[in-house]
Amino acid sequence: MKNLFKISLLAFLMIFATACSDDDNGDTTPVTEDTIAVFVQNNPDYSSLLAALERAGLVETLNGSTEYTVFAPNNDAFAAFLNDNGFASLDDVPVDLLTNVLLNHVVNGTNNSGDLSTGYINSLATFGTTDFNLSLFVDTSSGVRVNNVASVTTPDVAVSNGVIHAVDTVIGIPTIVTQATANPDFSILVEALIAATDANTDYVALLSGSTSSPFTVFAPTNDAFANLLATLGVASLDDIPQNVLQLVLNYHVIAGANVRAGDLSEGLTATTFQGEDITISLANGPQIIDATGMPSNIIVTDVQTGNGVVHAIDKVILPQAVIDIIDPTIAGLAMMTADLSTLAEALQITGLDAALNDRSAEFTVFAPGNAAFDAFLSDNGFANLGEVPVDVLTQVILNHALTGTNLSTSLSTSYDNTLATFGTSDDNLSIYINTDSGVTLNGVSNVVTPDVTAANGVVHIVDAVIGLPTVVTFAVADPTFETLVAALTRPDQPDFVSVLSTANGTSPAPFTVFAPTNAAFGDLLVELGIGSLDDIDTATLTATLNTHVIPEANVRAEDLVDGPVSTLGDDITIDATNGTITDQNGRVSTIIVVNVQAANGVVHAIDTVLLPQ
Repeated sequence: MKNLFKISLLAFLMIFATACSDDDNGDTTPVTEDTIAVFVQNNPDYSSLLAALERAGLVETLNGSTEYTVFAPNNDAFAAFLNDNGFASLDDVPVDLLTNVLLNHVVNGTNNSGDLSTGYINSLATFGTTDFNLSLFVDTSSGVRVNNVASVTTPDVAVSNGVIHAVDTVIGIPTIVTQATANPDFSILVEALIAATDANTDYVALLSGSTSSPFTVFAPTNDAFANLLATLGVASLDDIPQNVLQLVLNYHVIAGANVRAGDLSEGLTATTFQGEDITISLANGPQIIDATGMPSNIIVTDVQTGNGVVHAIDKVILPQAVIDIIDPTIAGLAMMTADLSTLAEALQITGLDAALNDRSAEFTVFAPGNAAFDAFLSDNGFANLGEVPVDVLTQVILNHALTGTNLSTSLSTSYDNTLATFGTSDDNLSIYINTDSGVTLNGVSNVVTPDVTAANGVVHIVDAVIGLPTVVTFAVADPTFETLVAALTRPDQPDFVSVLSTANGTSPAPFTVFAPTNAAFGDLLVELGIGSLDDIDTATLTATLNTHVIPEANVRAEDLVDGPVSTLGDDITIDATNGTITDQNGRVSTIIVVNVQAANGVVHAIDTVLLPQ
């Protein structure tokens, strides 16, 4: 017993002396049990980590009351780190580098594995001489993986000042490429960097190194690249010429600057690695304006690495040099033109982007600008495009498209057919084009920028959305029916405009309207021996107008059959073979224009006013 006591006392004195000696040398600080530092000191599998902490002077940091989360590499991990980086031992690692590497394993606060989610967190490591903390990408899709290099092997080791997660690899100082490869949402970007590499430029090596660093990289997501491929009408990156891909990638990199979100300001311009400028806009959140004028939203900011910073964006930005090379489709033009961003969104919602991206077909599209869509949504009580029923939005967009390529010089005052249809039929809606002064569509929308050519047709930018027309729309739009409109809107008449604007499917719609031209009304005045419409009494005018409307039917020219037909007024008699209508007075009117198709009925122009008995 005496010998045992002597041995124990001797051991205690030796430990005490060693502790005092260590404290005097400033190598370690006496620690209390259960801290992160104590756990490392007491675990032989972390002797390399302990030695590294002591050399970096970080033992005291991890021995205090402040809570941390530590991803702790074991001895094997440190051995691999030293070997991979050409160091014989920890003593060969520069202290400043070793310190930052160790801090790159430490996160503020206690983050148990259940608290972690896929995304970015900041370590205590910093960029250069700044206080910008480096980012860690944590992937929890299968266990916990950090920066795609280290996996948590033992999670949630609770200690008094935080938590320790054992990892199987030292988490080195990340580069731009580290973060690109770590985040699966940048997988196509990584493919692009590899595909664009040639004998002159190795993008992976460049963005992993220090030459020309630091870098600011605006990194398009996979969805952004998918949209680019759709815009270009190609299936994969392999279909993009390497020189074009290089121009695109270079446009996303600013060399020699670590531009963080706090450095961005409205109107700021920066020259990219490609040589062209980009412009920053903050009006609608942080955005980048490229050569197309189309904004790209910065959706993730300040992913800080050791050789620069990454910001994720939702659209691949394009320099003028690329725009000059590629031949975009109509859908591509919408995606590339700033003032058509709402149209581009509408095309994606409705799935019509695929049709307008088809290079085997040709279209003419009257493309509303963003302000036009804003007015359309406001007028119809919608807060955004997402609130518009998809079937309605689809028909509205189709109502702006014609088949074939129609340059402004080939347009004339006339009716044409859009790709929108009546109800569930295949009958295309009509559009009234008036070229008397510029180009006006259905009397509501004017072409402000004509003849923007595309690979599969032409785009004319317009100042208003062309809503689905009613029979009233065409009566008002076509000056041939000015007298008819005057009659319908005479103050003593019923509210014909409201009735004839009734939506399809609601009684008494749909309508078949036989619309007398101005000349027909002029002939009527001569026939009756009167000077103007004002000379026709109220009841007679009402009965006359009612006689031109068949309710509850959309009777197109091909549907006309011989015989009597009931209208809102008197019956009329159809001669389908000769295309005539006879009223109760035996007067014959000829149908001179057929099938002006509206969304709530069809209009046929006639040359004689039909009179009730």
